[in-house]
Amino acid sequence: MEPTLPFTRTRVALLFVLAASVGLSLLLIAGRVAITHQIRFLFLAWNLFLALIPYALSTLLGLARGPLRARLLLPVGAAWLLFFPNAPYLVTDLFHLDERPDAPLWFDLALILSCAWNGLMLAYASLADMQTLVRLRLGPLAGWAFATVALLLSSFGIYLGRYLRYNSWDILANPLTLFYDILNRLLHPFAYPRTWGVTMVFGVFLLLGYGTVRVLGRAQAE
Repeated sequence: MEPTLPFTRTRVALLFVLAASVGLSLLLIAGRVAITHQIRFLFLAWNLFLALIPYALSTLLGLARGPLRARLLLPVGAAWLLFFPNAPYLVTDLFHLDERPDAPLWFDLALILSCAWNGLMLAYASLADMQTLVRLRLGPLAGWAFATVALLLSSFGIYLGRYLRYNSWDILANPLTLFYDILNRLLHPFAYPRTWGVTMVFGVFLLLGYGTVRVLGRAQAE
């Protein structure tokens, strides 16, 4: 029988909690715009939307069954991997935190931390779905290998987005330049220490965070 991800009460509860958390972030963004008449942090709403895409895709794959999943697996899986870095990327929006006269620093800190938290939780929830699908087909070791590679690739994607200003759709809109920049860093790694520093540090950070979330979940279940 085709392995599936059950739509349990826990999953429904997770959907409600994530929706409430994202709603809080959007409320903080809207409140700041309304009070200050500045759209400075409006881009965070777009970043949250991009972070929701991989979770929506992994949920779609998890709920699909039989022939439908077989047809969706390759294109949806590729799209998931392409958009997945957008979720943990929200952590780097902390770079925008600064003292500004139009709003208290504590409010901006709460706003950006809320978005960063949602990015991490959406990333981990989405990755857990994908890891489960891999584990059901190939075993636990393959599942963790997949999760590790996905987080390391997402960390490289975070570097591409934050420092080279690439977006997920640049793979279609600007593929040659993107391919050149990636290949150049792969062929000459010592010429780009920041590339691999960001990739490894964020990769380890994301992997430890993901491992913590998974262990906490199992501890509560026991």
